[in-house]
Amino acid sequence: MRTVLVASSKGGAGKTTMSTNLAAHFALDKKRTALVDADRQKSSTHWCEKRAGMATAVLPVDGTRRNWEKHVPDDAQRIVIDAPAGAYAEELDAFLELADVVVMPILPSTIDLEAAVPFLNTLAVHPRVKKGKVRVGLVGNRLKPWTSASQQAMAQLKAWPYPLVAELRDTQAYVLMVALGKSVFDYHSEQIRSHQEDWAPLLRWLKKA
Repeated sequence: MRTVLVASSKGGAGKTTMSTNLAAHFALDKKRTALVDADRQKSSTHWCEKRAGMATAVLPVDGTRRNWEKHVPDDAQRIVIDAPAGAYAEELDAFLELADVVVMPILPSTIDLEAAVPFLNTLAVHPRVKKGKVRVGLVGNRLKPWTSASQQAMAQLKAWPYPLVAELRDTQAYVLMVALGKSVFDYHSEQIRSHQEDWAPLLRWLKKA
């Protein structure tokens, strides 16, 4: 099985949006997928419950429980972990021990960029990250590419030691889709396809990682 840990240094960065959309993509790709919800708000769990009646349902697993990994089916092919908001590497150790990659969404603001630094510093010294067993990728999230704030933030991220693996534009569509148990990959309109293209670099990186 392949395990993707979605983590961020602060709340509101889009962790759940990224976790649910990745889980939906894997399920639509006919992979048996589990979504481990370690955030006490349980937004990812509620999304899974709304999707339960679909052919591409995703199994929710309570990641706040001890021994949560025992509740992941042995035949799961993809696991996405929605980490607790604001947790540092030492608090994520149980998840990092199982993860193949870490994906970190970052908003284009000075506050979010500054908050990301200490989190990434703790991640850098984790044994599995240091040994290259866990790869780390950054995702610019809720971007308005025509604004100087987004442009400057992405330029800064590109200078960091971890790769910028995707740039996701801001849209209210994500909010609406999460409320329905859906994802950007469940729709095929021309407008939605343009947002799917934003995810393509991240999906390619995950295949190589």
